[in-house]
Amino acid sequence: MSTQKQHTVIDSPYGPLTLVADADGTLCGLYMTDQRHRPAEETFGVRDERPFGAVIDQLNAYFQGESTTFDLPLALDGTPFQRSVWAQLQRIPYGETRTYGELAEALGKPNASRAVGLANGKNPVGVIVPCHRVIGANGDLTGYGGGLDRKRRLLDFERGTALF
Repeated sequence: MSTQKQHTVIDSPYGPLTLVADADGTLCGLYMTDQRHRPAEETFGVRDERPFGAVIDQLNAYFQGESTTFDLPLALDGTPFQRSVWAQLQRIPYGETRTYGELAEALGKPNASRAVGLANGKNPVGVIVPCHRVIGANGDLTGYGGGLDRKRRLLDFERGTALF
């Protein structure tokens, strides 16, 4: 077993994606270039593609429109509240969206939409934990660590309305 994290960088239709695995080889990060809340490169450990075979296969199937779900073990490091938000994100069906308020309601904390938004923004495993599927109460695209353009493109892709 490795004693440190490992990472690799893959190409995607949304730019390079940095994949990070913990010491056990479990995916703990998926970061876009220039992503808000992206950890420092030196925390990603050695570059080694070996732990990421299943992740890469499932991401490729997703980006090629062949799969709408991910079945991967994840090591999500966050507070209990953040992890509960990230679990809710994984319940949002492909091609659908939820508002921050709807997520707060689902968590039994109807006044916590702002806290839900903050936790959503700190999601360490973008795309696979689909934080891009969360929108504002009025239907507007709001805050996305990978940038609103990428969020719009991901949602358009999932809805089958992408132009690329």
